[in-house]
Amino acid sequence: MRPTLVVLLGPTGVGKTALSLSLAECLHTPIINADSRQLFRDIPIGTAAPTPEQQRRVKHYFVGTLALTDYYSAAQYETDVLSLLKELYATHPYAFMSGGSMMYLDAVCKGIDDIPTVDQETRQMMRNRYEQEGLETLCRELKLLDPAYYDTVDRKNPKRVIHALEICYMTGKPYSAFRTRQCKERPFDLLKIGLRRNREELYERINRRVDEMIAEGLIEEARRVWPYRKANALNTVGYKEMFNYLDGVWPLETAIEKIKQNTRIYSRKQMTWFRRDESIRWFHPDEADQIKKLIETEVLR
Repeated sequence: MRPTLVVLLGPTGVGKTALSLSLAECLHTPIINADSRQLFRDIPIGTAAPTPEQQRRVKHYFVGTLALTDYYSAAQYETDVLSLLKELYATHPYAFMSGGSMMYLDAVCKGIDDIPTVDQETRQMMRNRYEQEGLETLCRELKLLDPAYYDTVDRKNPKRVIHALEICYMTGKPYSAFRTRQCKERPFDLLKIGLRRNREELYERINRRVDEMIAEGLIEEARRVWPYRKANALNTVGYKEMFNYLDGVWPLETAIEKIKQNTRIYSRKQMTWFRRDESIRWFHPDEADQIKKLIETEVLR
């Protein structure tokens, strides 16, 4: 019988963490984290990383394993998780992954395109250009070098724009030429469980969680990592806004409201991405009993 990977996914703030602990205990498995920012050390508050107590309750992989300056990608995550799964399946027929980073989830479940690894020289060159010339200039260049990708990329996301240009420079070919999006065969079965709430309920939870992060010390955490603010790990909601506050660009109240607003926007992007996957079984987080029954029926049979 083929092993199974149970995947719990959903937008930020929906309630994955609490349920993931319970489901991992039900499956007698560790949790493979699929939140790309929780991989980085030193930013547990702003990324809502599992607490030390939660990590003692259930073993977690890919939490706090990277320095803020480390380079990491969905392709590397695919390689690392598949290697880990091979080890886990040697002694147990089930594995469990939980998170909301869309590309990281797809990298493991569907596979990621074989895109060349960017060398350090090219990466540094593009980073310098971004800092000196700005995102708008790079977007104009991407439009010339790869108009097909330019038409689809989030042009407000410097990571995506920069990476595409890196590949263009490295290979002399458009980045879009490497994006075949062919689903790879996996040596395990998948059960994808999605969590969702109505928009008002989710937004209220997001707003409340941001307030809790502030109370837990997000401002102090942002101040500690401020020297690394140009690192890609910190190009994310929560820290960008806090850096504007620390730089005196915004008052604290504005920064907090912007974090809430941008987190809500991100949650919508996540749901738009997830809705394209017809294999996801959707539940409200309060339907834990129904979720466990599904797992018992389809996995623990």
